[in-house]
Amino acid sequence: MAKKPSESPVTMLGKLRAQHPDAHCELDHDGPFQLLCATVMSAQTTDVAVNAITPALFARFPDARSMAKAEPRELEDLINRIGMFRQKSKNLVGLAQKLVAEHGGKVPDRLDALVALPGVGRKTANVVLGVAFGKPEGVVVDTHVQRLSQRLGWTKEQEPVKIEQDLVRALPRDQWDIASHTLIFHGRRVCFARKPNCEGCSVKAECPSAFEAELVGRKPARSRAPAVQAAKTTASKKPAAPKKAAKRVKAPRVKG
Repeated sequence: MAKKPSESPVTMLGKLRAQHPDAHCELDHDGPFQLLCATVMSAQTTDVAVNAITPALFARFPDARSMAKAEPRELEDLINRIGMFRQKSKNLVGLAQKLVAEHGGKVPDRLDALVALPGVGRKTANVVLGVAFGKPEGVVVDTHVQRLSQRLGWTKEQEPVKIEQDLVRALPRDQWDIASHTLIFHGRRVCFARKPNCEGCSVKAECPSAFEAELVGRKPARSRAPAVQAAKTTASKKPAAPKKAAKRVKAPRVKG
């Protein structure tokens, strides 16, 4: 990231918010418990895919007490259209049981209590804290936030935890929640991973990656060279085929 942004993250975020005034969490839910479940299911899965399965799931298990009594297999039949559905089913039943046993069936509003639940990491906890309770403990860093914060010059880090640390230092606490929703909206609608629409971006004049953004914030293509070299090395280590023994030719007997 060679160039420095021409404006502060706060100023740039303000322009992005003006471009996406409707930015919000796009996971359909009714209350903290449903939001928690939907966010757990959204790991490596699109919000659209999660929203397609939650109506049937929440119609049958609308709260922690009802879900805590279920077997994971019952949930599998309802969410098997998303990735890792078996593990997610176990996590959902496990977190529901822990909510009932330790929190009276309610979702806690503390980071330490949330991350102690099965399947809940810091990112999921901050979604719930920000959206359901209005008090996030940090900025949610998903693939869009990671890509955009690098392109915008707000961080040079690669790891989500370190990116989050840069963002919470750069932005006031009351903007942590809306910042993640705004960057996610912008990443889904304008600053695509491939062929970003820089012309349609409200901060193209301030963005250090403008019109050169495609290779910023994306994982480099995996090279096939090591695999090819490994194949060659393996081939070279194969034992040589044994040489065929030369046939012994008997000398003709000379009659004396």
